[in-house]
Amino acid sequence: MKDIGILGVPMDLGQGRRGVDMGPSAMRYGRLQEVLEGLGHRVHDYGDVRVPVVESLRHAQQEPGGMGYLEAIRTVCLDTIAAIDQMPAEVFPIVLGGDHSIAMGSVTGASRGERIGVIWVDAHADFNTPETSPSGNIHGMPLAHLCGLGDPRLVHLGRPGAKVRPEDVVLIGIRSLDPGEVRLLRERGVMVYTMKEVDIQGIPAIAQQVAAKFKGFSRVHVSLDADVLDPEIAPGVGTPVPGGLTYREAHLLMELLADARIVTSLDMVEVNPILDIANRTAKIMVELASSLLGKKIY
Repeated sequence: MKDIGILGVPMDLGQGRRGVDMGPSAMRYGRLQEVLEGLGHRVHDYGDVRVPVVESLRHAQQEPGGMGYLEAIRTVCLDTIAAIDQMPAEVFPIVLGGDHSIAMGSVTGASRGERIGVIWVDAHADFNTPETSPSGNIHGMPLAHLCGLGDPRLVHLGRPGAKVRPEDVVLIGIRSLDPGEVRLLRERGVMVYTMKEVDIQGIPAIAQQVAAKFKGFSRVHVSLDADVLDPEIAPGVGTPVPGGLTYREAHLLMELLADARIVTSLDMVEVNPILDIANRTAKIMVELASSLLGKKIY
C-alpha cells in the first residue's frame, strides 16, 4: 500500500493543438482516484497547478525560433515543483498533464534534489533543443532540458544544472525521431528502445534490462505519454504515430515494472479529450497507472 498524491497540470502551452489542457479532468473522470483506492492505496488529490489560458498570453512576444510561451511554461513548471515539494516525502506523486513540457516540473520535483532514473515511455524522444527542433514546440524538448541541453532558462529550472544524467534515461516505444535528436541521443549515450527493439526483443526482456539498470536507485520516474500507444486503441492524442504499443504490451510493461518495485513517481501526459472517442484514451491511461501500482489479473 502506498500514499499517493495526484496533481493536475492542465497545460497546453508547449504545443499547437488545443484540448490537452483537459487531460487531467479526463483522467479524473476515468476514476483514477477510485481505481487506486480500490487497490488499497491511500490517495489524496492536491488539485491543479494554475495555468494561464493561451488567450491571455496572445500579447506575449514569440521567442526566436518559435519558443512560444517559454516564460509561462517555466512558471508552471516551477509551481509544479513547489507543489510536489509540499507533498510528504513518502508520497508517490502522480502528475497529470497537460502536454509533455510539464515533465520538466514533474521530474525535477520528484527527484527532490537526488539522482533519479527516468523511464520515458513515448512515441517521441522529446530530446530536441531550440537549435534542433523543426517546430519550436517546447513539448518536444523537455527531456533534453532535463539532461542539461537547451535554453538556460529551462535547463536551470528550480535549481542549477541538469536534473537527470543522460545515462540514467531509458526511452521505450520510440518510433518518430528528428535528425537532431538522433545525433544528440547517440552523443549522450541515452538507452533507446524503438518499436523495432520492442518487436524483436519483446517487453519482458526490455523490462528486465530496465529493472537491472535501475536496481539500487532510490528514485525512478515513469513519464508515460499517451501517444506511445497505437492510435487504434488510443485516438485521443495530438501527435499520433502508427505502430505503437498494443494494449497488452503497455500493460505488461507496467506490470513488470510494478513487479520490479523500482518506480517512485509517475506522470501521464498528452491525453486530448477533444480528439478522443468516449474518453477511451484517458481510461486506458488510468488502467495503465493501476497496473504500475499493483493491479494483477490473478
